[in-house]
Amino acid sequence: MNIYKSLNEITKYIDDNLEEKIDYNVLAKFLGVNAYTMQRLFTMIAGISLSEYIRKRRLSNAGYDLYEGNFKIIDIALKYQYDSPTSFSRTFEKFHGVKPSLVNKKTKLKNFPRIIFNEEITITTELDYEIITLDNMDLYGISISVNNKIIGEKAPIFFKKIENKYRDKYGEVKYGMITYDVVREESQKYYCLYDKVIKEFEHIKIPQSKWLKFVINSQKSDEIQDMSHKFYKEFLPSCKYNLKELPELEYYHDNITEFLIAIY
Repeated sequence: MNIYKSLNEITKYIDDNLEEKIDYNVLAKFLGVNAYTMQRLFTMIAGISLSEYIRKRRLSNAGYDLYEGNFKIIDIALKYQYDSPTSFSRTFEKFHGVKPSLVNKKTKLKNFPRIIFNEEITITTELDYEIITLDNMDLYGISISVNNKIIGEKAPIFFKKIENKYRDKYGEVKYGMITYDVVREESQKYYCLYDKVIKEFEHIKIPQSKWLKFVINSQKSDEIQDMSHKFYKEFLPSCKYNLKELPELEYYHDNITEFLIAIY
């Protein structure tokens, strides 16, 4: 399967159905994975979350409709799946920089084009991995809020801060953990975790699951981030595994890092 051809089929389907409710399960079928995995793949490869992409395509078309025709705001809002004219007007103004009620033939509007992927890209990277099963884990830790743009910078700084502050009291940080929003499009928190009971920290329960394990012969943040990018952009598009709705884990021990992804 050519992942980029399938992604082009997804963006074409989206464009053909901007005026309809878009079922993510239908989009996932183009890739042969579940909706959860499809959303994460799209976000990592396209560099924009699927929901944000659809939103911007709809707002682009809405701007064109208002520029070219004499439409009521409520009709345009309903056409592009907004619950109310108020929510539509608010997001329209944020995107285009002008209220929809003020659009005329002299208005400058933004256009967010359909993403078309290069289908000639060839992935040749080899990544060694294992499939392991881990029992229920009880971990204790502390977190910071992050997003996709700042996690690469903020997580390593936070890790060093926590390890320096608590090393004498609790030993070395054992795990790093990244949690995502409900649709796994945007990272939300980065955790530093210990495998011992620490009552002053948050208690995190990780249920038993199968995991993909990738070993990184380092604990350097840039090499861990490099593995994460390779997994999502090169490994996951060409494999048949479906992601499970669990956080990503990084297990630090013996000067190595195990990069762990839960799967079905």
